[in-house]
Amino acid sequence: MISVVIPIYNEEEIISLLHRALSDAMDKVDDNWEVVYVNDGSDDSSLDLLRQLQSDDSHVVVVDLSRNWGHMGALHAGLQTARGDAIVLMDGDLQDPPDIVPKMVAAWRGGAQVVTAVRRSRQESRKALAMLFPLFYKILGAISDYPIPLNAGIFGLIDRQALDSINSLREGNRYLPGLRAWVGYRTAVVYYDRQDRVGGEGKLSFISRIKYAMDAITSFSYKPLRLSFVLAGIAVFIAAVMGVLGLLSDSNAMEYGLFAAIFFMTSLPLFCVGILGEYLGRVYDEVRQRPLSIINRVYRTDQMFTTQQLDSEKMRAAMHDTVLDKLFPAA
Repeated sequence: MISVVIPIYNEEEIISLLHRALSDAMDKVDDNWEVVYVNDGSDDSSLDLLRQLQSDDSHVVVVDLSRNWGHMGALHAGLQTARGDAIVLMDGDLQDPPDIVPKMVAAWRGGAQVVTAVRRSRQESRKALAMLFPLFYKILGAISDYPIPLNAGIFGLIDRQALDSINSLREGNRYLPGLRAWVGYRTAVVYYDRQDRVGGEGKLSFISRIKYAMDAITSFSYKPLRLSFVLAGIAVFIAAVMGVLGLLSDSNAMEYGLFAAIFFMTSLPLFCVGILGEYLGRVYDEVRQRPLSIINRVYRTDQMFTTQQLDSEKMRAAMHDTVLDKLFPAA
């Protein structure tokens, strides 16, 4: 089965058009499918329209959240609900074209476990966002400690094994495109042209987008924490230059010495803040509890284990040890 997860927030103007376009695309996929619409606390008629779609189409699953939990919260609820062997994520504003979904499914059937949809171009009527999106991806690409596909949002496909790895992560402030790349697995890329909104206004506020950008940067980069080390190094270098100029100068030795002392004393607290930043980054890693590695498969001469089979093998081994402990208790 193929599951499609779509968060919905006040999209009454385009829900019917969205579902029609998605149904036409999924009819080209030779497999059972479901679409999980997550109503993220909409205050318009979105929920009523979704329930009407459900009564007309058995492929529709509706998840109604208790309130507006935000984009990532709605996606998380959809991922927890989806039952498919492969899960497609897309936004509900038709900027992610549904006719790309069969291409992603074909890539999955070809062996990819993660399929990332990368934008070739982007049509954006909101001029400020049209300038800020490329700037964000340039900054993220420059400072990220881990390579994350740029010009790629949530639109993409992940198979069940990759989804289980993502769902096992405990961190709350999630940047899903980054986590999708971080868990690894065999990855394919599908290119597409992102369209402008079909109707209505964008539902994410500017502040929400800033938070989303900060989640992306802080989840995959220590470089902001290490900025103090860089500034401390620059200050020490300037202090050394000023000190040498003071030694070589006869008339301005006092001024150069004063500047050298100022820059050197400035470097000391910056260096100490950098050390604190390194410890804080390690505390952050421990709190997130990301696994040190993720097993895809284990190949042996007589059999091959997937991650799920490894879990069942561990359970059988634990039960065997328990029985032995009961039969032969320790003295």
